[in-house]
Formats: sequence, structure tokens, C-alpha cells
Amino acid sequence: MAESELWAKGVFPARFIERLAQHGAIIAPPFDADQVQPASLDLRLGDVAYRIRASFLPGPDHKVAERIETLKLHELDLREEAVLERGCVYLVPLQESLKLPPSVSAGANPKSSTGRLDVFPRVIGDRTRGFDTLPAGYEGQLYLEISPRTFPVRVRRGSRLSQMRFRVGDTRLSVAEHRTLHEVETLVFDPNEEVGEGVSLSIDLKGEGRNGLIGFRSKRHTAVIDMDLKDTLDVLDYWEPLINRGSEQFILDPDEFYILVSRESVHVPPAYAAEMAPFDPLVGEFRVHYAGFFDPGFGHSAAGGTGSRAVLEVRSREVPFLLGHGQTIGRLIYERLAEPPDRLYGAGLGSNYQAQTLKLSKHFKPYSA
Repeated sequence: MAESELWAKGVFPARFIERLAQHGAIIAPPFDADQVQPASLDLRLGDVAYRIRASFLPGPDHKVAERIETLKLHELDLREEAVLERGCVYLVPLQESLKLPPSVSAGANPKSSTGRLDVFPRVIGDRTRGFDTLPAGYEGQLYLEISPRTFPVRVRRGSRLSQMRFRVGDTRLSVAEHRTLHEVETLVFDPNEEVGEGVSLSIDLKGEGRNGLIGFRSKRHTAVIDMDLKDTLDVLDYWEPLINRGSEQFILDPDEFYILVSRESVHVPPAYAAEMAPFDPLVGEFRVHYAGFFDPGFGHSAAGGTGSRAVLEVRSREVPFLLGHGQTIGRLIYERLAEPPDRLYGAGLGSNYQAQTLKLSKHFKPYSA
């Protein structure tokens, strides 16, 4: 079968990812039962973590392993477990490596639960010029650079902190296509929000329906968080709740980490995937959303969503910044799938954030203001 018949243009749904593995394009131990998501593959940590002196990119003339030898400080054995300290940089060879077909490229992003803990993981490969981007036809080992920014975290071989999408061609919708899709499928449940070059999202600082809860600010000097345990931690041991006290404004302090939520509910129709656009300096001096992938079926009624909010990991840059209710904070860019998916994000897959409003990562017990 010709390659063009195997790999249609678009973002790969789950069965295409499984087909990549069957054809030797993803080289790895057998996948975990829930490792393949509706339009992405979770990536698993390998046996060792290297504490390194600095973040780096190998560039076109070097393999990652060559840089490790000059930058590593010490090694951690992940076959048992290890704690990654905040403020440090680690590099972990992943269990997955790639031998992609010439037309297939890949991109990565933190998993939602990883981003909501302010753990900053980025995939790199041999001879690459950028983070989280593997060119079409990439062949080689994958590595994950991990930098916990707020909490120390416990990981082990098999922990899944990042996810990867595969695609053929430029799959992003044009302005006209975004608007047409919105007219047919309703991408954002707010008549005041603009749909053009993606879906604009704004911030909710009212906290209506949540007893005024508008978000959380992380605490410092907390206990370790185990990345593989769910529903075990008390929220107040790690977070300070933020309550609307009559103002619809909020000042972000520099070097603090916040969990906030979009004013709008959003919808990713089954035949599409979406990604939160990176930090845009035009909307303010802060970074929004480490975990940028939104799977097919997010906020979809038939998958138990009926319009879900976008939870936002926010970190101010070097100056205090005043946010106002309804202020634009980012954009969702939609992409076509190569084929309709055989599974959707939602309760049927045990997805943690379907039908969410303001929700912390899966590691914490439920909280109400």
C-alpha cells in the first residue's frame, strides 16, 4: 500500500497512531491500555533521569546524548522512583523512539495534569532546532526535558508527563474555515466572543456558580506530589483559593503560579482537534496554558461535555499585571483530523477534565469554596 494511502492529511486519530506502531514508525514496548488518546500518544519515562546544568537544544549537528555527557551533574534511577526538585532541570530518555514516514511530523505538549502542577516538560530529539517539534521523517530517540517550577514531584519509569500528536501537512483551519465550523458546530458558547484566527478566550473573574471562587495560587515549600497518584492530596496543603470580593479585577504577581478558568465554554467537534496558541505578548505580560492539546470530543454533548471551560495555567512574567474580567487571554486553533476518530475525549475513556469548570489536576481531592 502506498504511503499516501496509509497516511491521509490531517492530525492522526487513535487508530492511525496504533497503525504507526504496527508499521514500526513508533518503536516502544507494548502500549499501556490507556496510552493512546483520541488524537495523541502519552509518552513514558525511561529508566534514568539526568540532572543537567542547563536547558539546551542539540542543533543540527549534534545528538542529544553528546550534550548529556557535557551537561549532566548526576543520574537518578527511575526503575524504583525519584524526586525531581523544583528549580532544577532534568533530561529523561523516553521509552518511545520514532522512525517516521517522510510525510509524517510530530509535535508534543505537556499533559493537562502536568501543566496544572507547573511542571514544564519539553520533548527534544537528535539534531532538532526546537522544543516539542519533530520534523517529517524524523528518526531517532526521544528525550523529555523536565523542569518542576512550583512543586517537587515524584516520578518513575512509565510515568507519563507529555503527549505527542502526529500529522501530515498543515492541518490548521483558515479564518473562513473557523467561522464556518463555528456556524455549524458552535465552537464557543458565547455570542460576544470572536471566531476568526481560532477561538478567542477570555478570563472569568466573577466565580458565578462557584461561590465566588475564581482560581488558585500555588503555595511554596510544599510536600512532594506523586505524578502517578490520583485523588489523594488535600487542596489547601498546596493551594490558596482566590475568591471574588466584589472586584472584577485581579493582579498577577511576578513569579507566582495561578490556576484560572475561561469565561467561555468551548467545544471541539469529533472530526477536529484543537491547540491553545502559545503566549502572545499582544495580550499581556503573562504566559497562559502549558498544556495546549484539546482532544476530539472535548466539550461535546454526546461525550458528556456540553461545553467545557478551558482551565488555564497562568504565570506572570517580570512585572505585576492587572487582569480584568472578560479580558482576552488566548486562542484555540482548530485542526482537521485525518479521519473521524473511533474514540472521543470524555467519561467513556475516564477523561479527567470533561465538563470541567475550574478544576485542579487529578492528583487532588475535590474542593468546593
